[in-house]
Amino acid sequence: MPDHENRPHTHHAGRPRALRLGVAGPVGTGKSSILAALCRALAAELSMAVVTNDIYTDEDARFLRSAGVLPTERIRAVETGACPHTAIRDDVTANLDAVEDLEEAYGPLDLVLVESGGDNLTATFSPALADAQLFCIDVAGGGDVARKGGPGITGADLLIVNKTDLAPHVEVDVAAMVADAEAARDGLPVLALSRKDPASVAELADWVRSLLARHRAGVHVPTDPGPMAPHRHA
Repeated sequence: MPDHENRPHTHHAGRPRALRLGVAGPVGTGKSSILAALCRALAAELSMAVVTNDIYTDEDARFLRSAGVLPTERIRAVETGACPHTAIRDDVTANLDAVEDLEEAYGPLDLVLVESGGDNLTATFSPALADAQLFCIDVAGGGDVARKGGPGITGADLLIVNKTDLAPHVEVDVAAMVADAEAARDGLPVLALSRKDPASVAELADWVRSLLARHRAGVHVPTDPGPMAPHRHA
């Protein structure tokens, strides 16, 4: 794997480079909607850009562009051509190049959001790509998802239990699901979120602001939630 660990973490002017926040989670859990919500909440105060990942398409990037949450040129798509985790963990070159191209073209940036393609519960970002990562599950996936664990659920900087507005329709107890998640995460934060609930979106935005402040102060240390389970690509 290419060595990105030694790339500088500051711009030539000495300002800390953009905070790179990875967003991972299974297909359909609402990752793109989370990115859109964060852009709407923060773009007026922060200089931002987005990199999306899909296996064969740029559909997530097109969704964000059509939503008008950022200037279209600040949203880049990476077509991984393989399992989504390959491009966020095994060889991050394509994503890292996209991030650095955006920083060079539109910098200095404050925040770059990197969305993984939909993957399974074990997908995590390499610290060479993401300074921090949030992992997204949703109530429609079942109330027992948090209990199933995996490095994304147990070790990401923030776990989001998304689409809480759907809970009555899928007979899921959100409080119980959040409690299961908190038990699995040993004190790491859990956020119950719905894009239709402004208070929860504001809480997510505040979490990102706090993370960015720690990054700028040089006190945030990227951590690795842990490797994926051994598997093979045929």
